Amino acid sequence: MALNTPRGWLIAYDITHPKRLARLHRFLVKHATPVQYSVFHFEGSAAQMGRLMDDLDSRIDPSSDDVRGYQLPERLSIDTLGRGSLPGNALILSATSPSLQQLLARAPKLPSTSS
Repeated sequence: MALNTPRGWLIAYDITHPKRLARLHRFLVKHATPVQYSVFHFEGSAAQMGRLMDDLDSRIDPSSDDVRGYQLPERLSIDTLGRGSLPGNALILSATSPSLQQLLARAPKLPSTSS
């Protein structure tokens, strides 16, 4: 797969120091979507993910912290138990997801507002 092809990524972290944890969380909220505590969804190419991981590397202590990025498959199946943090009708889709393409095709067209 080409380095510039957008994909979904799951980023999870375990940060030992509260100040670094807060800084890393604030940084990630600006670049990815929170899914759970310490888990984020990032949409981007492998090159963009590499740059994001480089940015994260400069914000952690590699001797005591752990940050991981997992590339998500194109056809993702998610099973959950218990109370989720997303509303029941919310979906996480990647830009290349067939489900997203199908939803967009079925979406009603908005009326044009030409004056």
